[in-house]
Amino acid sequence: MISREPTLERLAVAKSLLLTPFGLDESHLTRALNEIKAHQVDEADLYFQYTRSEGWSLEEGIVKTGSFSIDQGVGVRAVSGEKTAFAYSDDISEASLLDAARTVRSISSVAQAGRLKSASKKIASARSLYQGLDPIATLDSTAKVKLLEKVEQLARTKDPRVAQVMAGLASEYDVVMVARADGTLAADVRPLVRLSVSVIAEQKGRREMGSAGGGGRFGLAYFDDAIIEQYVDEAVKAALTNLEARPAPAGEMTVVLGPGWPGILLHEAIGHGLEGDFNRKGSSAFSGRIGQRVAAKGVTVLDDGTLADRRGSLNVDDEGNTSQRNVLIEDGILKGYIQDAMNARLMGVQPTGNGRRESYAHIPMPRMTNTYMLAGDKSPEEIVASIKKGLYATNFGGGQVDITSGKFVFSASEAYWVENGKILYPVKGATIVGSGPECLKRVSMIGNDMKLDSGVGTCGKEGQSVPVGVGQPTLRIDGLTVGGTA
Repeated sequence: MISREPTLERLAVAKSLLLTPFGLDESHLTRALNEIKAHQVDEADLYFQYTRSEGWSLEEGIVKTGSFSIDQGVGVRAVSGEKTAFAYSDDISEASLLDAARTVRSISSVAQAGRLKSASKKIASARSLYQGLDPIATLDSTAKVKLLEKVEQLARTKDPRVAQVMAGLASEYDVVMVARADGTLAADVRPLVRLSVSVIAEQKGRREMGSAGGGGRFGLAYFDDAIIEQYVDEAVKAALTNLEARPAPAGEMTVVLGPGWPGILLHEAIGHGLEGDFNRKGSSAFSGRIGQRVAAKGVTVLDDGTLADRRGSLNVDDEGNTSQRNVLIEDGILKGYIQDAMNARLMGVQPTGNGRRESYAHIPMPRMTNTYMLAGDKSPEEIVASIKKGLYATNFGGGQVDITSGKFVFSASEAYWVENGKILYPVKGATIVGSGPECLKRVSMIGNDMKLDSGVGTCGKEGQSVPVGVGQPTLRIDGLTVGGTA
């Protein structure tokens, strides 16, 4: 059997799902793009998408719900200056394509003297970061139900205080194809899976919850017995820890953040502020600060869409640009922003492979992929031992940030009170309040234990959600405000 080069293989899969069944080929895409280019526009693209998704959930020992859906369609976009015209349809046909093309070109009422010649075809270069498999088909329905039942049974054997177990298994097979007015043609085949575990523990009338889970761009065989036990152990431990938690102290104090998922604070408080659209408009606290010190020495922050099998990774972004490893902050100095095509053009820089959209029904914008801080040289034990009085937060729940001011509020779902370097007891109800730019300057110790999250992150921006990854080492940050209940 002769195998094709991965980029060509992905294009073949995309065409077989998104063009051939509807009587379309590349000539129809060229015609639609030429319809748009008959008017003065800076950019134009067609974004085709086919998505098949499945979900199962268990509660009270029973797999109560199962869902399956298929969605497909095309988004058509024209950009003139800062203006974007966009139309989309779930009807993939030549008529719909041409109708949408004529609609979006009205963003510019100026017709060109003659229709632009079609650009020469270019197959976009792409990475091969994950297999183009359909994860839904990697386990049959019976095996999926047994997997969730195994989670339930295992959690209940861990401790008699476990009162309730909830688990969910989700799989998605996503195929996209991008045709751009400059002649670029790109495609990606994106698997995505996730297993979620939540446990409620009860003791003396008090009930507390703990959660865990993970996933990535691979098949369901990833969730073997060892991974399942790891997730169950983490969820049960968190619930039992919270049963013993005391009210959190409040005030300004040293805060140590654990490795991995606590990087969500980095994502929200700093990452969004480094997206190109906010900086082009001058609405970010980091606007106009390239080359300036924005963080303590030793702080290096990356957005990296090139990590194999990671939830936030992409072979190509949703504009057909190859994903990249972008250094945003290096040793405390701001080096750059993450960019989609439009904001990069308007700012006079190159796209960074961060043009992302939720679906064919949405426009692309600069979004994070996997955002993380590099490791330092301190052991996590040394960092915790350095706390005279403060908070050690190892897991986070929800949070929010104001991009313009950089101010954030985060709730810690698992945290501990530390005095004289000793972890004394878990605390509940701790919220961390601060400013992203100021928070970075107050990093005083960086651990040697950089860790990525387990694969659970979803980022929201302007009503669109996309899968992302986060990560960081253990960090000591001085002088953060903690809102507590004590």
